[in-house]
Amino acid sequence: MAKAWGEIVYVKENAVEVLLEEVRRARKGVVGVSTITDPYQPIEAEERLTRRGLEILLSSGFEVSIQTKSPLVLRDLDILSKHRHKVDVGITITTLDPVVARLIEPRAPEPAARAEALRKISAEGIDTWVFLGPIMRGVNDSPEVIGGIVALAAETGSRLYYDFFRMKRGLATSMSLVKERYPEAMSTEHGWRMKVVEIVEKLCEREGIPYEPAFPTRERKSSLLEYF
Repeated sequence: MAKAWGEIVYVKENAVEVLLEEVRRARKGVVGVSTITDPYQPIEAEERLTRRGLEILLSSGFEVSIQTKSPLVLRDLDILSKHRHKVDVGITITTLDPVVARLIEPRAPEPAARAEALRKISAEGIDTWVFLGPIMRGVNDSPEVIGGIVALAAETGSRLYYDFFRMKRGLATSMSLVKERYPEAMSTEHGWRMKVVEIVEKLCEREGIPYEPAFPTRERKSSLLEYF
């Protein structure tokens, strides 16, 4: 029987060995940890692959940008603090309501634990940011919900990136319980998105924190000649 998405994790057991080879050849730059899978899943507490990867990257002259939903990142605060000038840490917070969070992110740590992790990381002088996303219609798009997250970003001196829900293959099934409670959750109508952007902008500007969409829409060129 096939496993549902999120029920199984494949451990890249040779990741450290491969990374040791790659840092010798790769051009120095910023490495995202991680862009697809959370680098601090529960199994990381045992495997410590993320920790060892951070040690290799930072000691080899690379910069690191971390995004996670897990307070397990605090375990590596000693490494991050030592290299604070080469590190930034982003915490994904979709909502601060634990009941809603359990519905839309059933396997993720509690929002309060993520918020506290953000506070502790920021207190170490490490550059921090909040990822507000995905924003879903009727779920976490109100001024009250967004305002709470913006206030946390202001408290911790964090930047804020925001993004909207995007329908992908298979999500309709996995999000059936969310849709049952929030019928419009998977709607991405343009007018609604623009209203949410206005809310985000107004709240962030009021709190004086920098903000921007996580994935800015590229402006279309009016003429093919502008590409050359």
